[in-house]
Amino acid sequence: MPPKQSLFRTSVLVPLLIFVGLAAVPFVAHAMDQPFYVTFFARIVIYAIAATALNLALGYGGLVSLGHALFLGIGIYSVAIPAFYGIDNGWIHLLVCIVACASIGLLTGAISLRTSGIGFIMITLAFAQMGYFFFVSLKQYGGDDGTAISATSKFFGLDLGNPNTVYVIAFLVLVLATWWMARLRVSPFGMVLRGARQNARRINAIGFPGQRYQLAAYVLSAVLCGIAGMLLANLNAFASPSSLSWTVSGDLIVMVALGGIGAVFGPLIGAIVFLGLEEILKLFTEHWMAIFGPIIVLVALLGKGGIAGLLEMLDRRRPQPDRSSKSVLLSDSRPPSTQHVGEQP
Repeated sequence: MPPKQSLFRTSVLVPLLIFVGLAAVPFVAHAMDQPFYVTFFARIVIYAIAATALNLALGYGGLVSLGHALFLGIGIYSVAIPAFYGIDNGWIHLLVCIVACASIGLLTGAISLRTSGIGFIMITLAFAQMGYFFFVSLKQYGGDDGTAISATSKFFGLDLGNPNTVYVIAFLVLVLATWWMARLRVSPFGMVLRGARQNARRINAIGFPGQRYQLAAYVLSAVLCGIAGMLLANLNAFASPSSLSWTVSGDLIVMVALGGIGAVFGPLIGAIVFLGLEEILKLFTEHWMAIFGPIIVLVALLGKGGIAGLLEMLDRRRPQPDRSSKSVLLSDSRPPSTQHVGEQP
């Protein structure tokens, strides 16, 4: 029987410590009288949710989508447009977000999955750009200049316009999304999905419609990314078509790749490293991308699994306890009462 994996492995312990640190952010920020840290880490947590959503399609389903900013933007405008008419009911915002993202995700996913490879990448990018120009054309909601959100989402009296409130809600959503991804990875649905990523023809041959599983993953990914957009709208109290730009989709892909494609904790690690390094490097130079680019290349060269893969590599290099002597003692420790007469000891 194989030994159980320990929670004290580096690849598990580091993400758990990150979660503990994120849980302590509001308390530390309050003690230091620095509310900026709550807003900054809330942005990290929200983008980690969006990256987790993309990881479902990209890491599990093998769907390289360059258009997930479309769903992030839909989530943002699911708050902005009702708020324009004075509707601040968070349940209405959430319902609009889920229905819009699921419907558009189903439509665009069904069309995009008729292609593969570079074709899939380009058609998802095209859909995102269509969404971008659609919201630019809505002049009554600010058009290219965007619009302020005066009526933020309210749930049971909780106003998500408060940075502390939106931080707590976003953190809980991230914890639930990460737990769900861990469970999904080993579920029958997740196994078929990962199998379709590796060999779709074989999955179809054994009776599983791989493309339907990929479409379901794409729709679920769209809804979760839309929820991240809804949280981001409340954090910024502003909606802009720039949130649907292809560069936002590119940032999400970099976060997933940096943390580890297909890794449960990869999106969280990638979002922290990406946004954290961006903020640090901006303190020294406005050309921070020229420094950040080689760092991404270096991580890619060190391991295909991103930072999560490097942590797993450290686990494999740790010396394992010698169980040979223990197994020998167990095999020779048979009680005398079970020995037969004339049997050699």
